Amino acid sequence: MSRLFRFPSALRRHPDVEAWFAGGDAALRQLARTWFERIRDSGGDIRELLHDGHPTACVDDAAFAYVDAFGAHVNIGLFEGASLDDPAGLLEGAGKRMRHVKLHWGRPVDEAALGDLIVAAYRDMRARVDAEA
Repeated sequence: MSRLFRFPSALRRHPDVEAWFAGGDAALRQLARTWFERIRDSGGDIRELLHDGHPTACVDDAAFAYVDAFGAHVNIGLFEGASLDDPAGLLEGAGKRMRHVKLHWGRPVDEAALGDLIVAAYRDMRARVDAEA
């Protein structure tokens, strides 16, 4: 049995994800879109869907990242974030596996460090998927 969170219904580009970005607070969802595009660009094997009401990206069908917009911030979530090195200290949360980065509109973010976390999360999930193959 897989320990990975799998979504066989994930698509290369899911129309529900695009609809999510078109709704709600435009400024916060645009901020979320910017980072979801970075997540999408992680590899040619990225699939996506709307899970629990927010855009979720998968390596093949294994969830690795999500974005969500709240009233005053955006979360960039990493499904296996607890296992990642985070030298910039961006990750928040105390769950067994998941971690997230909070982005607040108008506040600077260490884009290089967040980009590095996304790349690391992708590579980590790719290795986990390959190990289960």
